[in-house]
Amino acid sequence: QVQVAESGGGSVQAGGSLRLSCATSVFTSYSAYCIGWFRQAPGKQREAVAATDHDGILAYADSVKGRFTISQDNVKNTLYLYMNSLKPEDTAMYYCAAESGGCFAKYLDQREYTIWGQGTQVTVSS
Repeated sequence: QVQVAESGGGSVQAGGSLRLSCATSVFTSYSAYCIGWFRQAPGKQREAVAATDHDGILAYADSVKGRFTISQDNVKNTLYLYMNSLKPEDTAMYYCAAESGGCFAKYLDQREYTIWGQGTQVTVSS
């Protein structure tokens, strides 16, 4: 069964950095896939952060462009999210999600993803 598992969350002050990791078997299980990061803050709906696919195409939410970087390491079977210049509004539970077959241009549409992790908490203090 294909799974994803997040790690790397924590508490950081505004302006700081964190790296999230998503260990996954998606890269070895599927020749085509879509994989990304989503987040949910308390009292808010879950939203997309960044996503990529088997071709390495990248997509970012406007709120994180220029600050966050998504990357995949197919040797380590790990998806990363590098978060710089963190803001208090980045505080949320961050989820890794994946789907087989590619993104079909819907990289940031969470309805396209059926494989979800348990999440890792990121807290940014001012």
